[in-house]
Amino acid sequence: MQYLLAAMVFLVIVGVAAMVLYLGKENQQQKIVQRRLDAIEKGLRRGSQSLELKLVRDELMSNVPALNRLLLHWSWAAKLREFVAQAGLDIKPGKLVLLSGVLELAGFLVARELSGNLIVALAGAVLGAAGPFIFVALMRTRRLHAFEKTFPEAIDLLGRAVQAGHSFTTGLEMIGTELSEPLAGEFRAVFDEQNFGLPLKDALLNLAERVPLLDVRFFITALLVQRDTGGNLAEILSNLSHVVRERFKIRGEVRTRTAQGRLTAAILIALPPIMMVVLRSMNPDYEGLLFTDPLGPYILGLAAGLQVVGAALLWKIVNIEV
Repeated sequence: MQYLLAAMVFLVIVGVAAMVLYLGKENQQQKIVQRRLDAIEKGLRRGSQSLELKLVRDELMSNVPALNRLLLHWSWAAKLREFVAQAGLDIKPGKLVLLSGVLELAGFLVARELSGNLIVALAGAVLGAAGPFIFVALMRTRRLHAFEKTFPEAIDLLGRAVQAGHSFTTGLEMIGTELSEPLAGEFRAVFDEQNFGLPLKDALLNLAERVPLLDVRFFITALLVQRDTGGNLAEILSNLSHVVRERFKIRGEVRTRTAQGRLTAAILIALPPIMMVVLRSMNPDYEGLLFTDPLGPYILGLAAGLQVVGAALLWKIVNIEV
């Protein structure tokens, strides 16, 4: 009966979360308008501010009026919107916050029904609240990696287009139509922004904000310097493509040489929880004191905190930035 009640509570809350996502769904026209307003506002933010435009853009923070007013007072809401946009997800910050709150309540109720312990229930609430943000972070990492992998092809295509006599903006349009996502979509956004009237410099700087990669900053810096000082743009793009490919090759070699260390770190991170589950199933009395004694949950919480700190340190050691 206890497990059935927990399952029913979880299903009801998941249904509410699905309803929140469905009701907050935007149409395609709203997405296009929002992207254009975002682009113009970012350009104005670097120069003169426009209060009227800022108010129009802020209305897009959330479809729920009360939550929208609340998010407007928090500076991290704009950063959250950029974080979600970098993941390639069409979801507003307010919708993500609502989903996180619903899953937090679900995690708390289910963990409390299953364990009957407040510490475990709070841990379930934290996991539920962090779930949507972890998903967005994983999607962001995957999307940026896909962009970085095909970025040298875009530079080569742009260089060949310029060398063949096409304009720079025509080369951007060619990248947006001939290459794959997510790279094509980002360069298509750059072309649309400057075609819509935004200066090319601001459109390129918007690209650097949407795609926070070192190679992209190299690319934009080289273009802006060339526009100010002149030079052979095709040769600059060719050299830049070579540098990006060499960095990507070195990063691959580093990952190959550190594969054993990363595997060892993964085993060390996963070993304590796996052994706990195995011992719990083989001999419940061996670990029973941790769940029956009043100090048991605090010890488990301390162990979990130390496990997280150790995992972060191990992963920092074996992941070498190039």
